[in-house]
Amino acid sequence: LNSTLNAIVIFSDDPLAEAREAERAIVRGDSTGPLHGIPYTLKDCVQVAGMRTTMGSKLFVDYVSDEDATIYTRLKAAGGILLGKTNMPEFALWWQTDNLLWGLTPNPWNLNLTAGGSSGGEASAIICGLSPLGVGTDLGGSIREPAAFCGLVGLKPTLGRVAYTGILPQTLLRAIHVGPMARSVTDVALELSVVAGADGLDIFAPPVTVGDYRDLNTPSTNLRVGWSPTMGMPVEPEIQRAVARGAEALKEAGMIVEQVEIPAVLEHDSGLISSIVYRTEARRALATIVQGRESELTPLLRRRYLETPPHKLQDYLDANSSWDLLRQGVADWFTRYDLFLCPTVPMTAYPHDQREFTIEGQILSERHALSATVPWDLTGSPAMSVPFGLTSSGLPIGVQLVGRHFDELTVLRAAKVLEDRAEDVGRPPVD
Repeated sequence: LNSTLNAIVIFSDDPLAEAREAERAIVRGDSTGPLHGIPYTLKDCVQVAGMRTTMGSKLFVDYVSDEDATIYTRLKAAGGILLGKTNMPEFALWWQTDNLLWGLTPNPWNLNLTAGGSSGGEASAIICGLSPLGVGTDLGGSIREPAAFCGLVGLKPTLGRVAYTGILPQTLLRAIHVGPMARSVTDVALELSVVAGADGLDIFAPPVTVGDYRDLNTPSTNLRVGWSPTMGMPVEPEIQRAVARGAEALKEAGMIVEQVEIPAVLEHDSGLISSIVYRTEARRALATIVQGRESELTPLLRRRYLETPPHKLQDYLDANSSWDLLRQGVADWFTRYDLFLCPTVPMTAYPHDQREFTIEGQILSERHALSATVPWDLTGSPAMSVPFGLTSSGLPIGVQLVGRHFDELTVLRAAKVLEDRAEDVGRPPVD
């Protein structure tokens, strides 16, 4: 399928040899790790020593890493077998997966639609069975948006729950996360149990206790869950109905469920905050990386981060102040609730070249695709997309669960409740 999907773009040297050795270890009775012999993929920004890391950029086509990312070290130590690296937009700075180096990764449910981004290669590979587990990064929704568009499970853990050490580019570290993607909540929980924890190098990864996230069967009754079908924004009606069904499923499982908004999310424009701060800081980081080779950048990236006039200092300072107020307001809300249920994305997968949307009569820019995901990158909250049925046209719908900082276990347990009560979306019809 990969020749159609263009999902895995760099392959490991000899994963079959590693598989044979894993088999021999079992025959010998050797001690094995929790991922022994299990293949997985990495987004092409996660460094592996001796292997190319291109970040979907012509500027890095020949870059060979000389260090291992912490998350790769942990997956390898657990016995996992790396199959290869997956496609992404250049420098992970777009919410579709296309670039001048490797080309386009389509959505396997409909090859004319986007797989999302920036972890679209991972999502496409996993949902079609090319890989059972994967690693994505998330700055504005880059794990959860492609998970929703492609019909799999994607978790953005709390900022710092999984160390970001050795992942490129090393910028916007106050908001960028790394986390697991898989076809089931159980598999995501297994991967998180392997990769979670501080490494002493990532300054945003505090040495907090890491539990066993695989304990998903403890009843999640009496949890207080707030939910919103729209988060105060235009959302396609079929997605609104899916969120409402999800709220009913949590209620049936014994949780205390209330339709409510989070005031701070309504009061502080996450899209505006992220647009100003991300573009200002990414612009500064890119200036040194691309100097003299600007013409080789993806036109969209060149236009957005280099050719558009920079924001004024006062706008940048105001955006950072609003960011702080958003974080404080969400933290206050979570003193009264355990979870928040909402859409993952306001729309289902759309055509690759689509640059605006009309939802409930409103014309919206393409960045509206991040409206329900980017708030949780700014707050650092754990947030997870779970498949919850299909639209009338046969496209996957994802619903999103958000939790308290470092309380991924509660998010995972509630996600398992939704998964157990959801219509099985199955596999895409790609052949």
